Amino acid sequence: MRPAREVERVRIGELAEATGTTARALRHYEQAGLISSERTANGYRVYDELAAVRVRNIRHLLAAGLTLDDVRVFLPCLDGDVAAVPPSDAGLRVALDRLAVLNERIAAQTEARDRLEAALRERTHLLGP
Repeated sequence: MRPAREVERVRIGELAEATGTTARALRHYEQAGLISSERTANGYRVYDELAAVRVRNIRHLLAAGLTLDDVRVFLPCLDGDVAAVPPSDAGLRVALDRLAVLNERIAAQTEARDRLEAALRERTHLLGP
């Protein structure tokens, strides 16, 4: 019987560098309950090497437009390839709700831009026809 492989521990700066994020973001993810760490005797945060997969998945979901609160729904699958697995019904619902919010914001910003552009056209000749 082979001895169990010891999981390597990485400090917060190493995890940040490995995942293309910042130590501050990692602390924020931890505060949000999305990742966890242990403390060394001298108080440094250390993460197991598997945390890198979880952090990359969190960043992938955030880049897709989800919030940290939205990402919590995906906790059960953050340790695998989240992009390759079909979303759960709850995950799909969260994503569709977030898409609706983003579409509303885009529509509101488009209307604001159009009003500003129209006002400038009325008052100046800077924008042309």
